[in-house]
Amino acid sequence: MRVYARELYDHLPYLRRYARALTGSTERGDDLVTRCVEVAVLAPSRFGLDKGQGARLPLYALLHLLFDEPEEDGEGEADGAEGRPMASPHPIERALAALPEVERRLYLLITLEGLTLVEAAQVLHLSPVQATKRLKIARDEVRAALTQRVLVVEDNPLLAMEIGELVTDMGHVVCGTAGSEREAMELLEAERPTLALLDVRLGDGGSGVEIARHLRQKRALRTIFVTAFDGDLEELDARHLGQIVRKPFTNEAIRAAISRAVFMPTPVALA
Repeated sequence: MRVYARELYDHLPYLRRYARALTGSTERGDDLVTRCVEVAVLAPSRFGLDKGQGARLPLYALLHLLFDEPEEDGEGEADGAEGRPMASPHPIERALAALPEVERRLYLLITLEGLTLVEAAQVLHLSPVQATKRLKIARDEVRAALTQRVLVVEDNPLLAMEIGELVTDMGHVVCGTAGSEREAMELLEAERPTLALLDVRLGDGGSGVEIARHLRQKRALRTIFVTAFDGDLEELDARHLGQIVRKPFTNEAIRAAISRAVFMPTPVALA
């Protein structure tokens, strides 16, 4: 048994990483791996511990089996396993959680764990053809879930156009362009953006900071300030409201800020 335990130990980092993604929780994931280890050590040949590196795939399948088992409540009664991760504020985790369960596991096994399509199909008892179709569905749905509706607030029409083209080139959608605070507020209600790129000083005397405060209060929306006046954010105690890209900006700086915003946890709404 000690030999099998050492063999199993080599797989623990992979099992823990996958179990945490599968459950959406560090604690639940580690509990699942503990149960997996207990079962596997008691029946090493069944779960591949006597087959060297070939043990990894059966162990993933065992994690699925245990995760899908009904759980007992404190009184010893089975209350049914949801087989789904816990709710998460992280966009990618929310996108994955919205997938059908087989597609979610397939996506994680290939993208997170680095399995080949054939290996992941084996773990999930799919044919390669089935796995190919389901993986395409998963990737398309995750991509769609992460696509942002972007509001651009910039009173310089040329800069607004340039920013809009960068947003579109990244695969996101520009849902509106505003040159004033009033126009921005109107678009917020009409277009329901999920991300806003804001100038700080607007030509009509309006303020991108006020727009950002409104967005955080009403929508808990992510914002990016694109400005030459980042000192205003310090004076107005607004640096916490969003990332800052300083003008004159580079294309790379805008792209990097948008990418960070897409994968950041949902901000906490202001009281």
